Amino acid sequence: MAHDCDLCIIGGGSAGLTVAAGAAQLGARVVLIERGEMGGDCLNYGCVPSKALIAAGHTAQTMRDAARFGIASVEPTIDFAATMDHVKGVIAAIAPNDSVERFEKLGARVLRTTARFESPDTVDAGGERIRAHRFVVASGSRPTAPPITGLDSVPYLTNETVFGNRQRPDHLVIIGGGPIGMEMAQAHRRLGARVTVLEAATILGKDDPELAAIITARLKAEGVVLRDKVKITRVSGTAGAIAIELDGGERIEASHLLVAAGRAPNIEDLDLDKAGVAFTKRGITVDKGLRTSNRRIYAIGDVNGLHPFTHMAGFHGSLVIRNALFRLPVNVHATALPWTTYTDPELAQVGLTEAQAREQHGDGVRIARWPLHENDRAQTERETTGLVKVVADKRGRVLGAGIAAPRAGELIHVWCLAMANGLKLGTVAQMVVPYPTLGEVSKRAAGSFFTNALFSPRTRWLVRLLLRLP
Repeated sequence: MAHDCDLCIIGGGSAGLTVAAGAAQLGARVVLIERGEMGGDCLNYGCVPSKALIAAGHTAQTMRDAARFGIASVEPTIDFAATMDHVKGVIAAIAPNDSVERFEKLGARVLRTTARFESPDTVDAGGERIRAHRFVVASGSRPTAPPITGLDSVPYLTNETVFGNRQRPDHLVIIGGGPIGMEMAQAHRRLGARVTVLEAATILGKDDPELAAIITARLKAEGVVLRDKVKITRVSGTAGAIAIELDGGERIEASHLLVAAGRAPNIEDLDLDKAGVAFTKRGITVDKGLRTSNRRIYAIGDVNGLHPFTHMAGFHGSLVIRNALFRLPVNVHATALPWTTYTDPELAQVGLTEAQAREQHGDGVRIARWPLHENDRAQTERETTGLVKVVADKRGRVLGAGIAAPRAGELIHVWCLAMANGLKLGTVAQMVVPYPTLGEVSKRAAGSFFTNALFSPRTRWLVRLLLRLP
């Protein structure tokens, strides 16, 4: 039986757009269905607006810190509404790359409506039935709120609404000490708000504790109040006057409340049962090739619960192109997962942390490290707090790397490359890199792995022996 298209993609975020652009340009018949904003969470509510706000906060902090360069420090005058206009302007500048018009020019058919499965090979798209040879579910995720008494009765913010707030908070309380919470905490503090972060477990608990401590110390130094291992018993109040009650009777007053404590996959409206697609509360169940229990349907990006990052959503999309169009085998688990928290300094990680490596590899784990204060470029910029920490086995095979430093998200790239290609520390140590650059810290960290052996008594003996030769 003929199909209406080769690929029907549900969701116009990073994952879905990657598949749509690639498949359409390769000649496949593509239908893309998106009920919300093109570009998805990343463009409209996540990566892009948050980094634009962070950039504004960084500029404000640079003005405060200018005295270290012999320039008079000043307390910046901040027009918070104008700052939010800057954020919206950045979104608008990038939006054409994700627009309906662009994807229609590429050859895709774009439908702005809701998609629901009617059968294993058919969806209803706003009353139109679409039959496809393959489907790609890329419907993303949404913020969730913890089960706190009274929370649903107060006007709290999420990552989807915080960038629409044009009034600078007097006191912003953030529930959640993960990457989103910490990024928004520092950005708002630098833009003049008082900020308190409340975390039920450990702040930045998924990162290496030694590196995370560098980040938390900086935020505390800038005036952010960080509270971990706290239990919130009740939330009450109205806009501008919200009360957060903690276990033990402590009461915190806030003008604004931001909830950044988890996300859930967007699967409720898809009628997955009719398509024979298995799922859990974490997301759609997939195999290593990102196929669901219905082999003609892929699930990629946040909706499968594997890797909640935009760059991984794009990676998932590229795997679907390889498998669905070229019939090449793929394995989503074959590539080490990198992530970055865009505080200042940034915190980046790829592969295993030290604790994870020791759990998996035991006593065979070796740590190579290099402090930022030993980097000359860092000294010139007066940004010397940071650390590169590389986890390897006895033979120098890289198991993971973490960096706390300015632009750590850029510096982690070499370690992503090393892990993706099975490079050992010796290869990284032998790189010739420009001087002076922050990137030199990775070369130095790799070289430190060999320091003890290189300058050992045995090596010194060998050198003395060789020097005696004619």
